[in-house]
Amino acid sequence: MKNTTTIKILLSFFLFCQFGFAQVDVVYSDLVWSDEFNTNGAVNSTNWFHQTQLPPSGSWFNSEVQHYTNQLTNSFVNSGMLNIVAKKEPYTDQGITKQYTSARLNSKFAFKYGRVDVRAKLPIDAGTWPAIWMLGKNINEPGGYFSSSFGTTDWPACGETDIMEHGIFPSQNINYVQSTLHTPSSFGNSMNNGGIVASDLANNYHVYSINWSPFEMSFLLDGVVYYTYNPSVKNASTWPFDKEQFLLLNVALGGVAGTVPSNYTQSSMLIDYVRVYQNTLVDTQAPTNFTASIGAITSTSVELLLNATDNSGTIGYNVAYGSSFNGMAGTSGIQKSVIITGLTPNTYYNFTVTANDLSGNPAANNPIVIGATTLPNSTLICSGTSTLAQQGSFTTGYNYEFQTNGTDVKITYGLLDTDKVGVVAYLWKQSPFSETPMTNVSGNIFTRTITGQTIGATINYGVKFAFAGGLSVTNYYSYVVGSSCSMGVTTFPELNQISFPNPVSNFIDITSNVILDNVEIYNLLGNLVLKSETNTNTIDVTNLSSGIYLITFYSGNERVVKKVIIQ
Repeated sequence: MKNTTTIKILLSFFLFCQFGFAQVDVVYSDLVWSDEFNTNGAVNSTNWFHQTQLPPSGSWFNSEVQHYTNQLTNSFVNSGMLNIVAKKEPYTDQGITKQYTSARLNSKFAFKYGRVDVRAKLPIDAGTWPAIWMLGKNINEPGGYFSSSFGTTDWPACGETDIMEHGIFPSQNINYVQSTLHTPSSFGNSMNNGGIVASDLANNYHVYSINWSPFEMSFLLDGVVYYTYNPSVKNASTWPFDKEQFLLLNVALGGVAGTVPSNYTQSSMLIDYVRVYQNTLVDTQAPTNFTASIGAITSTSVELLLNATDNSGTIGYNVAYGSSFNGMAGTSGIQKSVIITGLTPNTYYNFTVTANDLSGNPAANNPIVIGATTLPNSTLICSGTSTLAQQGSFTTGYNYEFQTNGTDVKITYGLLDTDKVGVVAYLWKQSPFSETPMTNVSGNIFTRTITGQTIGATINYGVKFAFAGGLSVTNYYSYVVGSSCSMGVTTFPELNQISFPNPVSNFIDITSNVILDNVEIYNLLGNLVLKSETNTNTIDVTNLSSGIYLITFYSGNERVVKKVIIQ
């Protein structure tokens, strides 16, 4: 592709070392397969297969309108770039004529675990759907490269990993890309997804990456993680990602990407390189110095402190208790804190812990069995688990705990959702409203102690969890300092009855039974983009871009947050 290919690989690797390695659980550093697109002309047939056979329905899925072809005009290499070109042109194949053509490439290479980097520039034309993704090698899909020899499993049981998709999210910014996992537990409009807004997709190249370990999948844009998939229970329904997958590159047209405009002619996804990294060192040395002990204990959680050393640099820990099973990665020689949450107060738990390296070599003293009893839920400690939200949403939910010590109250919240990364937490006081950063204890558990409280007084607090790509806020919980455990959700029926058309275009016309002091609008990154303290019943949003926003209404000491879509 270029005389500087080797230099670029080294530079890319160095940059990823600096910014990406600290964010992922397992580092993969050995380049095992790549295409640098060095030779002009047809796509390298040693690396790629053109998938052109139509599904039995005669059309590709999701109501797409294109034929995929092996024509040189739809996929070719030029000046060091792979061009995948979607075009408006009548084309007849397999007895069916369609008005558009494109290309869908399958890699002839399949792998299990590793990192994929793809540097690409995307088309953003209306009706286009560029994608970089993976499917299980075992997918039963006639016409796919591996299907005739390995196709034993239907979709989605084979697992689908969408590293990058664009063009099918009409409510998002034009530069929004998303990663999604499709499994038997959630597919189609899957709940397992995360997205990010990139800079100028049409004119800038970006590196789209996945880091896939036995424990989790992390998705990165230009070396920065923006979404991690790590289900707490891994089985065939939630984690079909323990088998080989292959890569796909394509640009679809129409269907869920929207109608293709009548004046559309063609557009291209340009790909600079595709690289797959794994760790190829043959490892026969088992982990040593494996230890496991009990750390901090609350009424609903137990901390396990794990450590081991291994020549590979990475330890895989597995923790089993009852019918539950957790797996995670740790760094050789560095203590790993694992918080087991959602436990029952005043209950004894046995934890069976094993340590292995990524080659499967077990520590000699596997397993270590340790036990602990959770603290009682006394009158001075209130705790619980909930999925209730006053802003955003929670999937698994969160734990909360209030504990009185003298005239201080220690407030602890733990986020149970595993699909959010880069989490920070802020303690929200209901009245008068204030927001204070919380201290991270470990994992996604955060605490803050408020001092000088009055015994017998009722306090009301919630927590805002901010993370890559959004935020979610718990409901407010009331707690009687030092004397009882009266937990309840504080609600404001008058404010909750506020209504307005949704979606809106230029103005938000608000109907409210209470006087509104001010109205604030935030984008999904938590940035304040508009505030009105005068005419609070009609909000002019003509200067805001189309998308999803959070609108906050204030009346006295009360506030409520709702979602609004601006077209």
